[in-house]
Amino acid sequence: MNSFLQGLDELAGTGHENRIARWLRRAAFVFLVLMLVSAPHSIAATQTAWITGMFLWLVSLIFKPRPRFRITLLDGALWAFFFWSVVTSIFSYDPATSVDMLRGVAIFLIFYFVVYNLRSLRAVYFAAFTLIISCMVNVVLTPVQRVIGRGVAIHGIRPDSPLAKATIVEGDAILDVNGKKIRFPEDITSAIEQNEVAKIRAFRKDFDIRVEVKRAEMLPGETAMERLGFESWTRNRSWRSSGFYGHYTTYAEVLQLIASLTLGLLVAGFFAGRGRRANEIADSERGKRGVFVFLFIGVAGMCLALLLTVTRASQLAFLISGFVIFAAGASRKWLIAAVAVGLPLALAGLFILQQSRDVGFFDSKDLSTLYRVTMWRDGVRLWSENPRHIVLGVGMDSIKTHWQEWNLFDKGHLPMGHFHSTPVQLLVERGLPALLIWLTILGIYARTLWKALKSQSTERSWISTGILLGCLGGAIGFFTSGIVHYNLGDQEVAMVFFILMGFGSRIVESTLEPTFERG
Repeated sequence: MNSFLQGLDELAGTGHENRIARWLRRAAFVFLVLMLVSAPHSIAATQTAWITGMFLWLVSLIFKPRPRFRITLLDGALWAFFFWSVVTSIFSYDPATSVDMLRGVAIFLIFYFVVYNLRSLRAVYFAAFTLIISCMVNVVLTPVQRVIGRGVAIHGIRPDSPLAKATIVEGDAILDVNGKKIRFPEDITSAIEQNEVAKIRAFRKDFDIRVEVKRAEMLPGETAMERLGFESWTRNRSWRSSGFYGHYTTYAEVLQLIASLTLGLLVAGFFAGRGRRANEIADSERGKRGVFVFLFIGVAGMCLALLLTVTRASQLAFLISGFVIFAAGASRKWLIAAVAVGLPLALAGLFILQQSRDVGFFDSKDLSTLYRVTMWRDGVRLWSENPRHIVLGVGMDSIKTHWQEWNLFDKGHLPMGHFHSTPVQLLVERGLPALLIWLTILGIYARTLWKALKSQSTERSWISTGILLGCLGGAIGFFTSGIVHYNLGDQEVAMVFFILMGFGSRIVESTLEPTFERG
């Protein structure tokens, strides 16, 4: 036990405080690790670990020595964004709802939890690899799930089929009946016979559908297929992968951020000390060969998982992120090689997209694209029609109670949601100042990382460089996909983004603090 606590103190940077403060800061660090382990999988577990750890850390500040708080332009911009969100919530058309939404805005505090509980470079490195290793759990599971398949895909459905009467069509895959997962046609008939009306969830190309089947409409016959009225079935292996989140867009956005971090480390490991060959770099600096093998497998696996989400914006964002990482961390010839590799990957992604969703990468007939265009048009109209809206917006989530008077969602014919774009969402809900402040945050953050990368510090290890590269690429990717996704409002994604921001900022600070432990 003593050796474990000693190792924990060395990693967490504790051990110089009094007994109470030491235990509080140990516990805060443990919850930080739990937050990193949970982040690629579960919002509930991540938030619980973060809030608990943050509370313990704040209590520890009662005791000395306290950390040195550094106020930077990035801090000022982050707090200005939160302050303006508070102001717009007060002046919202629905203040109660908007003020409640401030809990989501406060996610940025994860940045401070990370920054002030990673007290050494060794701790930053440990945190970065913990996040990557945890993500690999769902990355490995994603293709395994695809091989196993799920549900029962229906083929040769008859017009008099009870499934056809419930609007199930050729190729639909029945996933569960009355909440019970389906593996064989017999499971469908068994579940239907238990209730007068059975609730069926099925997958159709791009989305799930829910229908009801009446037991009285079952056909006569000896087999399940005869009674359900179809000729054959297969295991469904065509769906948009969603990890443990249950939503493909969230999973894709988180993947592209963590994949950027992994790619940054891989590139830095091979190209540390620009102009030298990788085998000329000291073994102590490069680390064990197994680390690079792991990083390579990690990038490949995350790319495959990202392709299987069939999420266009996130795929494009990662391609741009990868280009930035190679441009900043590799030689010109390797940048060209990366483009040569990335182009076939993009074509493969397009092929999978077309096969899975029957849409192209830029498809004006795609319902998803049409929905987004409609929401963008309505959002800009709502924002620009009133001077108050231009400055203060209408308030976070106020459209859910005022959508009819503002003529949104095609008079109720479109599903109620958000504006599917971070810039548009900020403009409509919090006004032009909020968008300008957010762009300032991204600009300051990216510029800080870029300057640190260009500083050519002789003391900086390849891991530090890799984290900087990954954070820079991730930030560019986050901005890119945010043009067509409201990723800032997706708390799972925002948490990972601010975790990476904490990693990058801590690496930058290591070059400014002579006493910062270099682990």
